[in-house]
Amino acid sequence: MRHKLKIILIVILLQCTPAIAALDPAVLRQLAAEESDEKIAAIEKLTQAGDADALRVLKALSEDALYLAAGRIVEVHGERIVDAQTGDELKPAPQDREGISINNRVRRELGNALARMRLFAPARLTRLAAAQELLAHVESDMAPLLSRALARETDQEIKELLALADAQLSLKSADVPTRLAAVKTLAASSNPSIKPLLVALQDRNAEPDERVRLEAQSSLKAIESRLAFSDNVGRIFSGLSLASILLLAALGLAITYGVMGVINMAHGELLMIGAYSAFAMQTLFHKYLPAAQDWYVVAAIPFGFFAAALAGMLMERTVIRWLYGRPLETLLATWGLSLFLIQTARVVFGAQNVEVANPSWMSGGIQLLGNVTLPLNRIAIIGFSLLVLLLVWVLMNRTRLGMFVRAVTQNRAMAGCVGVPTGRIDTLAFGLGAGIAGLGGVALSQLANVGPDMGQGYIVDSFMVVVLGGVGQLAGAVWAALGLGVASKFLEGWLGAVISKILVLVFIIVFIQRRPQGLFALKGRFVES
Repeated sequence: MRHKLKIILIVILLQCTPAIAALDPAVLRQLAAEESDEKIAAIEKLTQAGDADALRVLKALSEDALYLAAGRIVEVHGERIVDAQTGDELKPAPQDREGISINNRVRRELGNALARMRLFAPARLTRLAAAQELLAHVESDMAPLLSRALARETDQEIKELLALADAQLSLKSADVPTRLAAVKTLAASSNPSIKPLLVALQDRNAEPDERVRLEAQSSLKAIESRLAFSDNVGRIFSGLSLASILLLAALGLAITYGVMGVINMAHGELLMIGAYSAFAMQTLFHKYLPAAQDWYVVAAIPFGFFAAALAGMLMERTVIRWLYGRPLETLLATWGLSLFLIQTARVVFGAQNVEVANPSWMSGGIQLLGNVTLPLNRIAIIGFSLLVLLLVWVLMNRTRLGMFVRAVTQNRAMAGCVGVPTGRIDTLAFGLGAGIAGLGGVALSQLANVGPDMGQGYIVDSFMVVVLGGVGQLAGAVWAALGLGVASKFLEGWLGAVISKILVLVFIIVFIQRRPQGLFALKGRFVES
């Protein structure tokens, strides 16, 4: 009875104790062979093992940390000597050891093996990247490794990618039902690399079975429809991103142009001032507050606003104020100011573009569809633009300054007669418009490099938004920026960037000929000064 009880206890202990599968020492010693073919064969055996221990040994080999000592393979990590077979530290450490060298051919095979073995890495992102790479370059000899990875994987997204890779391998099967099931599985993919496989299957020489060919044709249509939808979603998002930048650039111009009727050719350089403000804040945080480096952009927002606003008010008080009612002279003077600001930026910051890095919380993206990723920096800029728009609306409709600005916009002479200080309102409105342009520059710095000439590319688009939306109309600026942004991205995808610009410009010219007041006309009496 006692003997039976001992046997039962031993069985229970064996079931409760996790099995430790050590690596084959003969395979490990083969890594130290003289011939490259033997080393490659050992690498392949370890790859087929598909476990963490094999990955550890192959990684040590790639890092030249694998040695032969006293007839066994060890890993050397600084002062630590580890038995490659078990992963245990050796004490005392063997003194006589010989490094295992590999040539370029072996190193190339080792790199491929490590890429496959990343499917078993503990980190999810590592496995996800390996699965995406495997899906793009799947080979027939990967079948055993892929099956083990598919059986072990618990993450749904990675498992779907592995299933698609397994379906690609199944297309080469001699069994017709297996190929048919593989084609049906591939129909759920949104990966563009699957399309050539399905196109090839529609050839009678490549696929003799008619059912598989018909199913491949149906799957191809499903993938193309899904990809077309994804492309349109991506274009809409890109259009919204462009519209947010155009809106920030045009909001300030809508205020200044609406109040004073000034065609400010230096408005793009106010964007540039905001962008360089972000660069200056990044430099200061990197030097004095490295622990808070990710929050430099928060400090750059008020700094960029006030820097651009101060520059705008200085321009209005010194130059523009003396040229009201003289549009040609104003245009030439502001163009001169534009050149002056560009040259000043070159002297202070240099002629080369500078890089403003995204904070960590604005890096990366959200995978929306199979081939559509929404960058976090663009999502943040869209949200920031909506916030600025809300604040400007509150300022213009719920404050005394906003009431004065609207009064001067609609009828300057009458506003002056009832006591509105039109001169001071001109300065404040110009500063407000310039400050909003500075905010646009801060946002733009998160998308592109910052340089002295960066504002030149947005001045024409800003005027198009203002003219199309209606002078002094915030709602018009919003809808015009949204329409131009989305339409431009769709036209660029169909016709190219140059043709799309021409078509947009022609549309605006025709539209203004039909409706000179823009999308939204001013309410009340407007007297041109």
